[in-house]
Amino acid sequence: MRSKNGIIIRNYREQKHPGTLCLACHCHRGIFAASCGFFYSSKEFIQLNRFKISTNFEDLDINLVYSFISNSYWAKNIPFEVFERSLKNSLVFGAYGSNDEQAGFARVITDKATFAYLSDVFVLENYRGLGTSKLLMEAICQHGDLQGLRRFMLATSDAHGLYAKFGFESVANPEILMQVWQPSVYEQTCK
Repeated sequence: MRSKNGIIIRNYREQKHPGTLCLACHCHRGIFAASCGFFYSSKEFIQLNRFKISTNFEDLDINLVYSFISNSYWAKNIPFEVFERSLKNSLVFGAYGSNDEQAGFARVITDKATFAYLSDVFVLENYRGLGTSKLLMEAICQHGDLQGLRRFMLATSDAHGLYAKFGFESVANPEILMQVWQPSVYEQTCK
């Protein structure tokens, strides 16, 4: 169906997601009902009640996102140039409130064919507990460039419950994974 501004809108009334809550009305039917206000368009724009998700880089409040990320436990003191380069080489997802103010953010590093890594996910305090993180995750999981991947990974210290709702699980065989880990890399470059 088409909206008033000509954007093609597809509803998820028939799309089943067993074991998943409807993001809009939080029913346990495991479907996303268009009557609840959940829409997806060809412009990668999802809207739920007073929130929307956009993958448009220009929509981001770069200074706000940088302020949050550079003060986070996972990227403390990241230089702005490194931060900006990371965004430009990722799929970005911005969550916005009713006045288009930034409410949350996530990015995905991917080859768009076999592998993706979810990173830098946050929701500002004023928008927590309102379904913003679930909306962000749904937008990410439904994104066309992230379908059919062999592996989709993330690291979290405190949001396992959220990610489990979207199919993420602990690595069954962590002994196969290796990493180069430099937790203080940004603090070293600041000196």
